[in-house]
This record gives sequence, C-alpha cells and structure tokens, in this order.
Amino acid sequence: MIAGLQPYPAYKDSGVEWLGEVPEHWNLAPNRTLFKEIKDRGYPDELLLSVTIARGVIQQSDLLSDTSKKDSSNLDKSAYKLVQAGDIAYNKMRAWEGAIGFSQYRGIVSPAYIVQRPQSQMMGTFAHYLLRTPSFAKEAERWSYGISSDQWSLRPEHFKMIYCCVPPLPEQTAITHFLDYTDRRIQRYIRAKQKLITLLEEQKQAIIHQAVTGQIDVRTGQPYPAYKDSGVEWLGFVPDHWERCRLRNVVSEVTTGSRGWSSYAADTGPLFVRVANLSRGSLQLRFDDVVRLKLPDTHEATRARIKPGDLLVSVTSYIGSIGVASEGCEEAYVSQNVARCQPNPGQSPQWLGYVLLSSVGQTYGQMSLHGGANDTLSLDDVKNYPILLPPRSEQDQLVQWIERKLSSLVKLGDSAQRQIDLLAEYRTRLISDVVTGKLDIREAAAKLPDIDPLETEVDLANLEPTTELTEELEAIAEGASA
Repeated sequence: MIAGLQPYPAYKDSGVEWLGEVPEHWNLAPNRTLFKEIKDRGYPDELLLSVTIARGVIQQSDLLSDTSKKDSSNLDKSAYKLVQAGDIAYNKMRAWEGAIGFSQYRGIVSPAYIVQRPQSQMMGTFAHYLLRTPSFAKEAERWSYGISSDQWSLRPEHFKMIYCCVPPLPEQTAITHFLDYTDRRIQRYIRAKQKLITLLEEQKQAIIHQAVTGQIDVRTGQPYPAYKDSGVEWLGFVPDHWERCRLRNVVSEVTTGSRGWSSYAADTGPLFVRVANLSRGSLQLRFDDVVRLKLPDTHEATRARIKPGDLLVSVTSYIGSIGVASEGCEEAYVSQNVARCQPNPGQSPQWLGYVLLSSVGQTYGQMSLHGGANDTLSLDDVKNYPILLPPRSEQDQLVQWIERKLSSLVKLGDSAQRQIDLLAEYRTRLISDVVTGKLDIREAAAKLPDIDPLETEVDLANLEPTTELTEELEAIAEGASA
C-alpha cells in the first residue's frame, strides 16, 4: 500500500520555495485567504489546551501527566483565547519548531498562542498535516521575527503572508484519510517495538540486580553458601563474605564540571559529557547527541577532565543515569550536572557502575533527591551511595557474567530502537511528500476501509500489528535510510 505510491501525472512550478513543484490541478493561496484569526476571550471555565511540538493541540491535563510542566489552572484565564473544535492553534514563539496543530477540542489557550479558523477552501485536518511538516517549519522560521532564536515569533500578520498548496476538497479528504489510516498503523508498530524495549530493559535490570545483590554465585550458578543481613531494610540479605561500604570509601575524588561551560559549546574540540550522554541501561557513554568544547583557559579544566575508568553519575535530571569512561577514550570534560568519580586502584569501575545502575543505586538516588526547581543530588549524596563489595576477582567474574547476559538484550534493544527511529523518519517524509503533492495517494485512499470509530477508544499499546503490517513496516524501516 505505501511502497507502491507514485507521483502525480503532471506538475507545475508553485513559485513558492518551500513547496517546489505541486500537482498541476492544485491551487496555491496565501494564508490570509485560507484562515481567519480568532480572538474570542472571556471563557475562563473552558477546558485548558496546550500546543506541543510532538503532538499538536492536546488537553493540558495530558501534557501535565507526561511532563514536569506546571499546572496553569490557578492563573487568571480571562484573557485566554477560545479554540473551537476544528480550529488551528499555534505557539507563536515555537511555530518554527512545529508547535502548531488542529484542535479536536473546544477549549482555551494561552494569550500568547494564535488561533486560526480554516475557511471554506481548507480542511483543518489537511492543514494539520501540512503545517506540521519540516518544510513548513523552515518557512515559519523564515517569517518569524526576533533578536535571537529563543525569541523568534511568528506573528499573525506574517502567518497570513505564507502561501500554502490547496488541493480540491475531495482530495484533501482523501489525503487526510490516507494519512490517518497509515499513521495509526505506523504508530501501532512503533508502540509494539517500544513495549519490546521496555521488556528488554526490565530483563536487563533483573540480571544486574541478581548479580549485584548476590542472589546467585555466577561461578556455580547457585546461591551463595551463607548470607548476612545487609543492615539496610530495603536491601535485605547479601553474601556473608561481601563488604558493605559507601562510594566515598572506594573512590579518591568526586567532583563536577564548572558552571557556565555550556557557553563554550563548539563544533570541534574535546567532548563535553552531559547527562544526555549517560544511560540507565548501560555503562557505555552515548554519543548520539554530541557537544564539543572550545576549551576555556582555566585551571578548572583539570578537575573536570575525564580519565579512563572514571565513574560518571548524573546529579540533576534523570537521576540514576550512569557511565564509565572506557580505556582510550578521547579528551572529554564533565558538565556541572555530572559527577566525576575516580575509583581507587584495585576497584573495578564497571562493578561500581553496575551497583549504581542496579536497584541498590537507583533506590538510594531517588531517596536522596533534594526538592526545588529541579531534583538534584549533592556531592555528599554521591559519596554516600551504598556499595556492595565482593573481592576484586569476584567483581571481575560478576562483571563478565553481567555483560555476557546483557549483550544479546542490548543488540535486540538497539535493533528495535533503530527500526523505530528509521520508521519515524520515514513517517515524517511520507507525510511531507503526500501533503505537498510529491506522491499521489488518491487510488490507495479509495481502497482503504473506514477506520472503526470504536478503535479510537482502544489502548493502542495493547494492540499488536498484523503479520502483513509487520512485514511491510519492517521492510520500510530497514530500507528507510537508503
């Protein structure tokens, strides 16, 4: 269904850079003829809505359940703008990032948001897909005004100037139906893969916990001969010959990076290791999001520089994220949000890392958080992490056992995540190609069944994709990067 799509028979130059060529029978028009700005106010008791980059217009209660954003229900809402179901709303400060969308709900949005009502030529559902494409986001950025990127604003008078493509209304209906149907199938597949990743993470934690708490002697595959009370209620019993201590007893240095170093970010230079480079499921540093430094000339660089074998611990946001610097790692420095701990000679950095990754370290980390704008750990909190300490030779054997057990799970998880990422990229490209007329979906849409309205009430996370869908989407995911 997806792979067989072809371009339209004939095209014309739109004269609009962000659209390029469009089907010959499509119209083009400025937004001032396609939308009407709405400024209805004085409805403080209506449902609160938010406009998000990821999902468009949603109920604010859904946003608050997924993030740490503050509830605005106690604010004076007399100036909030009314949104009718079918309207388009956008955050004028973030439209260029994709914070725009069609509303299924009647409700109110912040006075800083803009409400646009589609006119007779434009379906709101088609506009939702069109205005959320990366190419429109770039056009919105071009029309936005401000002295810096964090202050750019797409004002209503500039939104009106942007030209959009306008297929015939029946074709807009077909495009929306095709994309709704296809998107639900893709999302169902992605959710199934996300469930797999969650299960794999749970298995990894169970393996680490089993080894770190001494539930199994990996040399024999059986429990240890004798156990003792750890003295910690939530930890229980541990092998009799293991020691229990604090992280401060097995490291020689605990420090963080300097404040303000984010201003030295550059395209080249040493690595700048942030919390985003740590993980809760592995000791390996993640480099899918890399920041480098134009290193400042300061003595503080010495204490922030990472050495091979250093244990790295998040001290704010995503508490419980851990990493171990590998041998031969390139020059790198920790941010102020990452603690660098240098293990004493004779200690296994990997063993210490797995203790902190296990439920032992994770429980302590959550119990030690300090409140405030952001949950944080002090350096004393880091030094007080509880450590279970077998003899060094046993540490090495346990680490080898953990990593052998984890290796296949890591490969499965990486493969599933790669398919999710590739398919998400493909979805974005497919939507963009369809709404700008690069692919003709009219015949494919006509063959699609109507979506069962009851399906919208079903938790998609509990629905498994069909074999046919799985095969098709897996083939797309594997070939999407080609």
